[in-house]
Amino acid sequence: MSNLSKLLANKTDLIFESWKEKVRASRYIEISKNLPETALGDSVPKVIEALISVADKTEEEDLETVVKASLEHGSQRAALGFEANEIAGEYRLLRLTIFSTLEPDLLQLSPHELNFSFRRIDAVVDEAISQCFDKFVEDKIQRQEKIRQQLVTNNQELKRLLGYSQDSFSQLAHEIKTPLNSIMGYAQLLQRQQPPQKDEGEARNINNLERVLRSSRQLLQLVNDSLEISRFDAGNSKLQLVSIDVRSVINSAMETIEPLAEDKGLQLENNCDRAPTQVTTDPSRLQQALTNFLSNAVRYTDEGSISVNCEALSDEKWSLIIADTGIGISPEDRDYIFAPFSRAHSSQEREGSTGLGLTIASRLVKLLQGEIELESQEGEGSKFTLTFPRKVRME
Repeated sequence: MSNLSKLLANKTDLIFESWKEKVRASRYIEISKNLPETALGDSVPKVIEALISVADKTEEEDLETVVKASLEHGSQRAALGFEANEIAGEYRLLRLTIFSTLEPDLLQLSPHELNFSFRRIDAVVDEAISQCFDKFVEDKIQRQEKIRQQLVTNNQELKRLLGYSQDSFSQLAHEIKTPLNSIMGYAQLLQRQQPPQKDEGEARNINNLERVLRSSRQLLQLVNDSLEISRFDAGNSKLQLVSIDVRSVINSAMETIEPLAEDKGLQLENNCDRAPTQVTTDPSRLQQALTNFLSNAVRYTDEGSISVNCEALSDEKWSLIIADTGIGISPEDRDYIFAPFSRAHSSQEREGSTGLGLTIASRLVKLLQGEIELESQEGEGSKFTLTFPRKVRME
């Protein structure tokens, strides 16, 4: 055994223990702080032993022992979840530990032996690093490929379950609508058959029928809205694109909302003289989106006004702005205002709200390839700016 081999063999335990302390203390190898002793040092002694076994050979001779030990170390580190830079840090500290531990003894060697020892240690550690990285990368790629395949399988299963769930929901919703329509029909029939109001009991019956009808209409709206959301999620919402004057769509939506605004004493303002006259879009989807934004504005505005402004922004885009003087939306509510069944100011329940109006409106805007920008101040109202392309294209 050469002088170098003897030095390494005599100091193996000291090198190993000193290396573990340095690794634990290193801020660049964070994973080591949570590893048990066995996991941290399981394969490193084999790397040191391999280094001893080849220390007295020339650089051209076989390094099979080092290669085998390094491959095992790389595979183990990949399994433990090490990052590449953490493995590099381990070997850097191993090299430094070997030299610092052997330094007093190395200085006793002849210049020729000292030069050989330094070169040999560097060469063997470099080879160990190279082989370790090769195995580490190979194992990482294999593990990632397994994860990718599992994700593909899980995604396919989720799509199958989602499709099944959507089909089941649609079937259930249609099943609910049948008896619900019957309830509404009978309630309306009974309401028409009520005699002119004569006493308190008959008045109570009429009020009860009105409650049944109101609740039934709200439930039917909820079912229809849920079906609409389901169609969006399933990708079954199709566009019927035509060239239109958007002012006609805006006027129709505002006429629909006008009675609701008048009932609350709200002023409805139409400021769309500068709207583009020719836009290629789906008019029914555009009207539905605008109607939902307007009905939401009416619901959450108790006094003041609701305005619609629109203008051509360029040859390619136009904007539609719905502003109200309502209760506004708090900053924390803005993150989920378009989520299903969410309501700003949820403590203030508003009659007729299903929590799906803005959800459907936002998805309609997206379907029409538009964008939404929200500005709001609590107690001062909200402003929704919708930006659309002048020509919606089929995807």
